[in-house]
Amino acid sequence: MKIGCPKEIKPQEFRVGMTPNAAQEAVARGHEVIIETNAGMGSGFDNDSYVAAGARIVDTAEEVFATADMIVKVKEPQAVERKMLREGQLLFTYLHLAPDPDQTHDLLASGCTAIAYETVTDRNGGLPLLAPMSEVAGRLAPQVGSWTLQKANGGRGVLMGGVPGVGPAKVIVIGGGVVGTHAAKIAAGMGADVTVLDRSLPRLRYLDDVFGGTFKSQYSTAGATAELIQDADMVIGAVLIPGAAAPKLISRAQLSTMKPGAVLVDVAIDQGGCFETSKATTHADPIYEVDGVMHYCVANMPGAVARTSTIALGNATMPFLLALAGKGWKKACQDDPHLLAGLNVHAGQLTYEAVGTALGLDVVSPEAIVNA
Repeated sequence: MKIGCPKEIKPQEFRVGMTPNAAQEAVARGHEVIIETNAGMGSGFDNDSYVAAGARIVDTAEEVFATADMIVKVKEPQAVERKMLREGQLLFTYLHLAPDPDQTHDLLASGCTAIAYETVTDRNGGLPLLAPMSEVAGRLAPQVGSWTLQKANGGRGVLMGGVPGVGPAKVIVIGGGVVGTHAAKIAAGMGADVTVLDRSLPRLRYLDDVFGGTFKSQYSTAGATAELIQDADMVIGAVLIPGAAAPKLISRAQLSTMKPGAVLVDVAIDQGGCFETSKATTHADPIYEVDGVMHYCVANMPGAVARTSTIALGNATMPFLLALAGKGWKKACQDDPHLLAGLNVHAGQLTYEAVGTALGLDVVSPEAIVNA
């Protein structure tokens, strides 16, 4: 198979879809790997490292899209990239279609087959291709939130760990999954007073057993959230419904109950955000203020630490990438129901239920597609 990896063009996105190690593994199995020139530079991988791995360097994204059977990326294809997709071509990347009707309609019109990293599952019910970026984003959230808390950036001017005689920042993490757990660990490590909210009692028990008194946990209800945010210096939104639009957990009206200069960090912004006032921002202009509350809503947070993120993502995607290349997408999905869960679009048909529900579109069963 001809595997193509273009340079990411979303603003401030420095990750790359394939590492040289992944390219080497694919070439060793008889595949051809085509990399757009300088695609890996933002992650510290130069052209020579790909050439040494056996890949071929081309000058433009147009050449990659025109040549490759499978396109491997990080972020969802931008409008100009979607125009280059063609019928029968395989796209393997993050998609986040539920809050993005334009992308969804363009992918359907292209006739391509699109498998989304964020909906591939594992035998434990986890999301193995989302998990590494969730770990990165979770660990970044308190870091960027603490920067936003600084007075010069519009925040309350509160130090996360406080100092002797002055209490620490109060941090509320909504969601105790991968993002929330890593966010709570880092925030607590910075010395903050951390409370994690979640609706799963088994998950709360797990967090309590593993982390003990490192941070507090509380069952998540609308009332509990409303009460806790009034005293919070920072709220980290870490709620995920796989493939679906994120639920809105804090309303515009509730901002008036929060402290002036408090910070909302919305890690769910890729899925539309879990605060009513969230809108996607970039690393170049990451924060904005609504009703005295600062919002950090960068849609590709892991792109800020591109090398770590690229290697972590590459480790997770490589087995699936090699299966798709070696077997073809249909056989690979027939053999692996967890990979089949990643199928979102095929030949003008939407195949992921949560996206159809969010956008009001008809959905065809992925099982029906691969067994046709």
